[in-house]
Amino acid sequence: MTVTTHQNDTSAVVDRTREHGQSKLSARKPFNKAAGSDIDSQGMCKNLVEKGNLDQPLLLFNRSKKRCEDLQQKLWPGATEIVDSIEAGVSRADVIFMCISDDAAVQATVEAALKVDVTGKTLVDCSTIHPETTEAVAKSVSCRGASFVAAPVFGAPAMADAGQLVCVLAGPRESIDKARPYFKGVMGRAEIVLADEPYSKASTLKVIGNAFIFNMVEQLAEGYVVAEKSGLGTQPLLQFVEAIFPGPYVGYSNRMLSGDYHTRQEPLFAVDLAKKDIRHAKNIAGEAGARLKNVETVEAHIDIVKEVCGSSGDLAGIYGAVRKEAGLKFENDG
Repeated sequence: MTVTTHQNDTSAVVDRTREHGQSKLSARKPFNKAAGSDIDSQGMCKNLVEKGNLDQPLLLFNRSKKRCEDLQQKLWPGATEIVDSIEAGVSRADVIFMCISDDAAVQATVEAALKVDVTGKTLVDCSTIHPETTEAVAKSVSCRGASFVAAPVFGAPAMADAGQLVCVLAGPRESIDKARPYFKGVMGRAEIVLADEPYSKASTLKVIGNAFIFNMVEQLAEGYVVAEKSGLGTQPLLQFVEAIFPGPYVGYSNRMLSGDYHTRQEPLFAVDLAKKDIRHAKNIAGEAGARLKNVETVEAHIDIVKEVCGSSGDLAGIYGAVRKEAGLKFENDG
């Protein structure tokens, strides 16, 4: 069984297997899975059901039951089962996945999970949290006789939906081996395995990696604003990006230039989550006696996005913040 929790304090649990068309999902042993049901975790759950060889339905839990129901409607009947609490899902699961918004939410979820007997179970945390929080959670779980794997993932919601996440796994090799069947080829396209390394290394890599993403968005935003104001225009620069930096650079470029950053209803990378990751990155750098100056620039622009858009602001809104600083409207014409 598996339990998963995700953004906005979402939790999900899975428990079941079924037939879809003429193909039978089967696992080596009966088990249940749990998965979160926000934007990213919906894709993770979908791929667990479709490619995870489950012989039991996936158990789902979310503090907003409607999110679970929305996910359930996208899958075939019987593929998932919604449970009423984290405890209910964990008690029935062998493997529990969590992918939650912030450190406090992870700690609260684990506290709830440990209210039941978790002896012999495996808890897998895909959240982006501070390395010290990861170590503390791992200690709590291990003290109760369960295995723990730190497994943050890289990838936008579209990558999660396509099973193309990049997964970072840290912890005892024996624990990682229990979780690996559900990552590469199921939820992800690649793994960075830190077997027998401290759990915290996975979180450190994830936070530093997110700093790379923030810097990419910042550079794109600054480049497109300069291109527009200098008279070059944004399209020639977009063509350059498409030719030299395919992939996420192009994805973020399109979100900026199309106006998606100021028109979408639900953020793909919420500003509050970005601010949390920035705090963690600055803390890690400071503890190491270093400084992330580019991240400090990103932070200033994220603050502008939050001021203009509130909590629904998106990371790509940095483009609007840079536009505003340069004397343009926050919103482009799309």
